[in-house]
Amino acid sequence: MEPAFLTPLYERPGPWASVQVDTGWTDESAAARRELQARDICDELAALGCDEATGAAVYEALTARPDGAEDAGRAVYAAGGEVVLDQPLSARPPAPMDVTWSALPRVAPLLDLAAQDPVCVVACIDRLGADLEVRTPLGGRDAGTVGGREYPVHLTGRADRSARHFRQSVENTWEHNAAETAAAVAQCQADTHADLIVLAGDPRERAAVHRRLPEALQDLVVETEHGGRAGGASTRLLDEDVDRARREHVRRRADHELERFRSAHEATAEGVPALVEAARQHRIAELLVRPDGPDNGREVWIGAEPDQLSVHRSDARYLGETRPEPARADDALLRSAAVTGARGECVHPAAGDDIPAGGLGALLRGPYGDGERT
Repeated sequence: MEPAFLTPLYERPGPWASVQVDTGWTDESAAARRELQARDICDELAALGCDEATGAAVYEALTARPDGAEDAGRAVYAAGGEVVLDQPLSARPPAPMDVTWSALPRVAPLLDLAAQDPVCVVACIDRLGADLEVRTPLGGRDAGTVGGREYPVHLTGRADRSARHFRQSVENTWEHNAAETAAAVAQCQADTHADLIVLAGDPRERAAVHRRLPEALQDLVVETEHGGRAGGASTRLLDEDVDRARREHVRRRADHELERFRSAHEATAEGVPALVEAARQHRIAELLVRPDGPDNGREVWIGAEPDQLSVHRSDARYLGETRPEPARADDALLRSAAVTGARGECVHPAAGDDIPAGGLGALLRGPYGDGERT
């Protein structure tokens, strides 16, 4: 995950109301249940010390969910009487609701519930061109249409010399349109920095487009037999294939980062004290978080700036902060990662594997932010 989208949360002071809720129900009583859920959340926030204006902003956001929305859940962050981020979740939270009132927004759950979804270009291809769509963690949007040559595109059943010439013209049209589609897909990927390309449509057309994509994009491509420009019943199957491809991409990416961490040795840090020191020096290139790690909720001390953090309260005074506040280690380190351009990655090692130790680890840049990543 690129946590840069979290930076608005760090451009204003706290304390913060952070709410993750399960909204994976769409029955007739959904509106009433949503309103009751919002009341319970606001009561809990008030008990934790949340001010009335911020609680009211959270209530309004939670009750304003559009009819027909099919999010698995939502994460709402508010401070100073205003909702700053209202993030749909792609996976249902482990608890019906998780409510905190703290110095920093409680963003660590997003690594596993929301922003991990890769950006994906979906191309529904036929002989005339393709319809393009971009799917992001925040939803999908139309990315335009590729229109190639329209004639000739259909073969005849004749076998004479003129028919063979016509067949060659048809195949030339197919090849031309495949090249046009491949160029458009490549440009869409470049514009969106997509992590994944899904090609849908008839086998011949999607294979022709696949072959013409640049070598650098070949490893990003997944083909599916479902879906097409006509839509219809195959749309649901295409959606399932796209979701499956995105989940598999996330798993492969996390496994790759975990293997890099295992093999990097001297260019890594793990454990809260080492990570706090790396964050002070802006050396974290990629922060790895294991959701079940015992150190994730360990208390650290923070100041107003992302590099103002320490393991002990007394140390914070030497970092230019006279009134440090307590925070969870995972949230404090994610703030540092978001503001300094580092990545965040949720990892799920095999059973019994406690890497990174304590649940938190990092791949490091060179000393003092020289910009080099391992």
